[in-house]
Amino acid sequence: MRIKRGIALLLAMILCLAVFTGCGEKGKEDETGGKSKNTEVVDKEDKEDKDESQEGSPYEVTEPITIEWWHAQEAQYAELIDSVVEQFHETDTKVTLEPVYQGSYTELNEKLIAALAADTAPALSVANTPYVAEYGASGVCEVLTPYIEADDFDIDDFGIGLIESSSYDGEPISLPFLISTQVMYYNKDMAEAEGIELPETWDEMDEFMDAAAKVTNGETERFATCVPGWDQWYFETYYRNSGVEIVTSDNTTDLDGSKAMEIAEQFKKWYKEGKIDWCYGTGASTNMRQAFFDGKAFSVMHTSSLYEMYVENCDFEVGMHYYPGADTRYSEVGGCVLLMPAKNDQKVKNAAWEAMKFLMSKDVNMQWADGSGYMPTRKSVLETEEAEAFLEKKPAFQAVFDNLDNIKPRIQHPAYPALSKIWLDSMAKAIIEDADMTATMEEAAKLINEALADY
Repeated sequence: MRIKRGIALLLAMILCLAVFTGCGEKGKEDETGGKSKNTEVVDKEDKEDKDESQEGSPYEVTEPITIEWWHAQEAQYAELIDSVVEQFHETDTKVTLEPVYQGSYTELNEKLIAALAADTAPALSVANTPYVAEYGASGVCEVLTPYIEADDFDIDDFGIGLIESSSYDGEPISLPFLISTQVMYYNKDMAEAEGIELPETWDEMDEFMDAAAKVTNGETERFATCVPGWDQWYFETYYRNSGVEIVTSDNTTDLDGSKAMEIAEQFKKWYKEGKIDWCYGTGASTNMRQAFFDGKAFSVMHTSSLYEMYVENCDFEVGMHYYPGADTRYSEVGGCVLLMPAKNDQKVKNAAWEAMKFLMSKDVNMQWADGSGYMPTRKSVLETEEAEAFLEKKPAFQAVFDNLDNIKPRIQHPAYPALSKIWLDSMAKAIIEDADMTATMEEAAKLINEALADY
């Protein structure tokens, strides 16, 4: 499969690098943007003498260096990024950090893989959370454990769910950076005027649909909610909270099991009744947002990072509701992590680590949250005056703050990007095109199991 070939390519590339640098060939180092071609070979005795005499962290930056940080945050975040980077430069640092926008998460991923193959990787890069497992399996990321231990970096302040989301095989290979989760945005004015109560459990969804949707003679005047069918992330938590194992312990899927089929059929029933919209295809995200702006949808399921966007475009008060649960009531981590490519030489990694510590520090954590729409990631900042001011400005985020311990990692499996595409396409076929759900999901499960068998 495509994803397997991609990982194989990366593994081969990393192996070649290890053989190449292990030959003892010494090349000229380029300390800009992590573009050095070789790791400098140091005589063992000289290295031991240097280690014995070095004070402080072994990852200290000792001379000026310029590095690149690749990110996927659009133009509206430029001022915030520039401000935080300027604050970093005002510290006692020898590192010059250059942020470089690389497009969407998908585009950045493609560019990063190409840069790794060409030995032009940046010193730092963000990555959408689903890529963590794939990068971990491929050896793309530097394992951060020795850096964390050497500098006594308080990684536990992020909470277990966020740590797991940025780790692979029990080791932190990245840090949780701009993090979001799934929420239901709803028309608070409409809810108060009509006495509509938001569902707390999956079992309450039927009653909610009846109250929030307006369907007259088979014509929908207002959807109760809109489901982003273009990304399975927005509906997979309903399955996981009901005990469905999307990837089982024996590396197969349970998406054709009885509970999964029950949930899928329920979504289809609501769609056929005109109570929900299943947003899929070209312009799906734009159309969904516009329906909410115009009052044609009482609520939408989307990412918490877009709160500011919804508030700015709605002429009513926007509420935020934590997803309803079932056996459990967990949501999943979204957004991006921050990582250091493992291929770079140690001087570049040291500089990257110094910049990473600042970008992830408590001092700027609330700045990212306040300026970006993403949520605070450090538990210690939630009791600060800055956090209180944040909630005064964005009171709807209280729903997220109250559930920080319930935000869990996405499924960490290298094949997940491939199997999720099969799943969401199959759901759209069964719901929108009215194909038989059982037959469609049985075929999807067969294809997913074939994908899983490659790992």
